Amino acid sequence: MSSPNSNPRATGSGSVKQTGTGPRVNAPARPAQKPSNAAPGNRPGLVKPAPKAKARKARLLVSKVDPWSVLKMSFLLSVALGIVTVVAAIVIWTVLDLTGIFDGVNDLLREIAGTESGGFDLRQFASLGQVVSFATIIAVVNVVLLTALAMLSAVLYNISSTLVGGIGVTLTDD
Repeated sequence: MSSPNSNPRATGSGSVKQTGTGPRVNAPARPAQKPSNAAPGNRPGLVKPAPKAKARKARLLVSKVDPWSVLKMSFLLSVALGIVTVVAAIVIWTVLDLTGIFDGVNDLLREIAGTESGGFDLRQFASLGQVVSFATIIAVVNVVLLTALAMLSAVLYNISSTLVGGIGVTLTDD
């Protein structure tokens, strides 16, 4: 290390230097001056960025698909689709009811059938509960069918990939 007198800021209180005439404040250090011959883009002492690496490409072959992972993934996706189906049925029925479509269809059916008929109310035939239960049944059937179809597709892909080799995929990193 250097001697204690070589750094004026390292003495005593840091900013006050004791002399015989009284306390004197040290002048702040001047910032380093930029050399007059340096170009604005060339700054000495800075690290230049590394050159950008070329994008790598890898050609891969998908020769086998795990049926168990396909079964799990297709089940989760079809359950999500089933939930969307039920929620969409509720939203559509509510929008049709709020816009008065059911009343318009009832009036149209009364005009066609005549006034002597007992009257037909579409809300009794297609109530919200009936629409939701029908949508739930459709969603459950879709979950079973889509899961089975995805599993069958994975097994058929594995069989056909043993014959032809699979699907070639090229991957790059940008």
